[in-house]
Amino acid sequence: MFNIQYISEILPSLLSGAAMTLQVFIWTIIGSLILGVFLALGLVSKFKPLQYIISAYVWLMRGTPLLLQLIFVFYGLPTVGIVFPRYEAALFAFILNYAAYFAEIFRGGLQSVDKGQYEAGRVLQMTYWQTTKKVVLPQVAKIVLPSIGNEVINLVKDSSLVYVIGIGDLLRAGNVAAARDVTLVPFILVGIMYLILTGICTFFLRKVEKHYSYFR
Repeated sequence: MFNIQYISEILPSLLSGAAMTLQVFIWTIIGSLILGVFLALGLVSKFKPLQYIISAYVWLMRGTPLLLQLIFVFYGLPTVGIVFPRYEAALFAFILNYAAYFAEIFRGGLQSVDKGQYEAGRVLQMTYWQTTKKVVLPQVAKIVLPSIGNEVINLVKDSSLVYVIGIGDLLRAGNVAAARDVTLVPFILVGIMYLILTGICTFFLRKVEKHYSYFR
């Protein structure tokens, strides 16, 4: 079943697909984390109209499947004159979706830190930004890390959804090889690669959590 020669023949295409999966993963993490922070600040702001708009956005993104959003961006938006290439469409949909989840995570983290921390900072003659940077944000990071870790692992697996709009990711490469050669070996290799990717992410997330472990 596991013919070494056959594996060596299909491995380059699987690795190429894995590279595409990593690209989608990395850019989505960067874009959605940054956008998520700004959305979270809007959610905790005292400007009610902004709060309502962002809350509606978060509700929409979290309440509909990512697959549906991906299809809508690539196939639906062109009907109103907005056209994205496949790769850009995938990133756009993924970033908008995951930013909504990160916004809720960051909102919970921000609201869980006692406002007395700022008062303590003033007593110690620290400025607002010094208190935020050195006292509040490290505590927020400690609180939200487990939830962010879960979303990061989910993103590794969700990245396979780009297959539906024809992007040559890891799952698509495995499906092509399996259909061509009528064997499940490519799918087994794809599964192993996803396990390796999630294992690497879990390892680094544990390292980051350990870094913030002094906030207990």
